[in-house]
Amino acid sequence: MLQQSLAVFLVLALLLAALLLLRRQGLATSALASGSKGFGARKRERRLQLVERLALTPQHSLHLVSIGDQTVLFATSPTGCERVDPVIQLQSASPESSGSLKSGASC
Repeated sequence: MLQQSLAVFLVLALLLAALLLLRRQGLATSALASGSKGFGARKRERRLQLVERLALTPQHSLHLVSIGDQTVLFATSPTGCERVDPVIQLQSASPESSGSLKSGASC
């Protein structure tokens, strides 16, 4: 019984030491201390966001991704991923800004 209790205490102590080491290096933050939404959440605005994901089959899915001011639809399968045409513009953007990604480009 004493040996099991010491083993549990040792594992908890190692986990605490690992957390403290990661916090010192800036790789882990506490959601309670920083007031952020989640554990390790970033404070800056993200330019690349997953808007929505639709699973078609267990191996095939569609991903609607927001990149800056444009939204792009990607299809993923076991063989890779590919951009789907036409490009869906959910936000008002000029046609000149949508030329950064080629249609049919692979991931």
